[in-house]
Amino acid sequence: MSERSQGGSRYPVYVTRRIPEAGLRLIQEVCDVHIWEGEMPPPKEVLVREVAHCEGLLSLVTDPVDAEVIAAGGRLRVISQYAVGVDNIDVQAATARGIPVGHTPGVLTEATADLTFALLLSAARRIVEGVDTVRSGKWRTWEPLGLLGNDVWGATLGIVGLGRIGAAVARRARGFAMHILYYDITRKPELERELSVAYAPLPELLARSDFVSLHCPLLPETYHLIDEQALRRMKPTAMLINAARGPVVDTGALTRALQEKWIAAAALDVTDPEPLPPDHPLVSLPNCTIVPHLGSATITTRERMALIAAENLLAGLRGERLPHCVNPEVYL
Repeated sequence: MSERSQGGSRYPVYVTRRIPEAGLRLIQEVCDVHIWEGEMPPPKEVLVREVAHCEGLLSLVTDPVDAEVIAAGGRLRVISQYAVGVDNIDVQAATARGIPVGHTPGVLTEATADLTFALLLSAARRIVEGVDTVRSGKWRTWEPLGLLGNDVWGATLGIVGLGRIGAAVARRARGFAMHILYYDITRKPELERELSVAYAPLPELLARSDFVSLHCPLLPETYHLIDEQALRRMKPTAMLINAARGPVVDTGALTRALQEKWIAAAALDVTDPEPLPPDHPLVSLPNCTIVPHLGSATITTRERMALIAAENLLAGLRGERLPHCVNPEVYL
C-alpha cells in the first residue's frame, strides 16, 4: 500500500472482507485499499500486520479488533464496523488512543425484525421439520396429529430489549393480535403507549410468555442472561428466539432445556460459539432451528450498511465527525 500523498489525499485502508460494491467504490475513489479476499476472516496475526500500515480499518463482527490490534495501528485514525454491534472491538482501547469507532445502526432494523418473525413462525409451526419430512420421503398422507405446532395468533410474546429491533418486532406482533410484554433496563412509557406493550420484570416475562424474543446488546450484564434458571422459568410449551448475540444465551443450558423439554423449541440466528460445530447437539435437535446469522442478509440492507460503513470510514480519514460513532467522547 502506498503512503497517503498530500496532493492526491489517498489514504491507506484495510478492509477485512469484500463488502457490497456500492460502499467499496466510495472507498476506492480516495483510498489505497487492501482487501482480505479469503472466505474466512483474516487471522489475528494478519490484522496486526496489516493495521500497522493503515490509517483506516473497516472491520466485521468476526474480527477480533482488540487492544493488541489497536496498539499495532500506530497510524490508525478510524475504525469503521460493518455492523451495528461492536462487541468484537475494544472500544475503550480505541477511545484511549483517540480513535473514533463507527457502526451501522438503524439500517438493519426492519430486516432483522423480519427474520425474527420468520424464526418465530418457523418454530411455532415446525416448518423445518415439515420440510425435512417431505425431502426425506416420509410424507405419506395427511395426519390429524402430524407435526402439531403452536398458535401465534393471540399468543403472548415477551421481548427482551425494546430497542429499535425489539420495537419493530412488537409492531409485527400487533398484526398477529399478540399480547406483548417487554423487559428492558429502562422503562419506555412512550413505546408502551405507542405499541400497546406492557413492562414486566424478566422473571415474570419468562413465566408468562409463549414466545421469548431476545433483542438486547451483548454487555457484561447480559452475558448468559438466559441461563438455566431463566430457562426453567419458561413454560414447557414456550419457545425462545435469539436474533441478538449468541452469548446472551448459555448454550449448554439451552441444549439441556431442549433435550429435556424444559421448553418446547428454540430458533436461533446467532449462537455461542459462532458458528456451532456441525457435531454440536443443538444442530441435530429437531426442536432447534438454526440459521447462519442472517438478520441483516437482504440485498438492500447489506448495501446500505456498506454505504454507511464507507461514510464513517471516510469521515474519520478526513478528520470529520463520524455520522454514526459509538464513542463520541473522542471529540471532546
